[in-house]
Amino acid sequence: MRRERDGPETTPAPPLVVALDFPEPGPALDLARRLLGRVAYVKVGLELFTSAGPGVVRALRDMGHEVFLDLKLHDIPNTVARAVAAARRAGAGLLTVHAIGGRAMLEAALEGAGAGADDPVAGPLRLLGVTVLTSMDQRTLAATGVAGHLEDQVLRLAALAAEAGLAGVVASPREAAQLRASHPPPFLIVTPGVRPAWQAQSHDQARVTTPR
Repeated sequence: MRRERDGPETTPAPPLVVALDFPEPGPALDLARRLLGRVAYVKVGLELFTSAGPGVVRALRDMGHEVFLDLKLHDIPNTVARAVAAARRAGAGLLTVHAIGGRAMLEAALEGAGAGADDPVAGPLRLLGVTVLTSMDQRTLAATGVAGHLEDQVLRLAALAAEAGLAGVVASPREAAQLRASHPPPFLIVTPGVRPAWQAQSHDQARVTTPR
């Protein structure tokens, strides 16, 4: 999944994403240097992006990383399209949008991802639809007014993302097998909430699992 920009081809990094969950860019960039060649993507979330801005995406890209920008965009279509275009200009390779924003918003996001496609600096940007946050369980989902099983909501939103033309979705690892049965490769299924068995704390995530 990782591509080299200014050097010979290397063995692809394993399909792992490491979150740079820091409040400031310094520690994030230090960790990113140690991860070069070891992961497919480094992830910039809302806290780091709000603190450091698009510059941190450019710095990671210049370092040689593919950048997963996890902003979970959800707004009116035109606003989302412009935000996606800005993320592409910054150099993000993956970007999240909320699938529940609807088909019009998702299609506008795709238009934004293609804006300035002839830009020699920015690479291609693939969009991922967020289904149901891993912090939610059946009870918290029902409290938002969504009826039915959580897994069904994940599948519905994944189908919407696929129909709109997104590259993949974000879902908990508990739904990954069901999603893959309906959406074969190259459709991407990105699964947060994966942690080793010895890590007892789930923090604020409700749907987690361990690697197999």
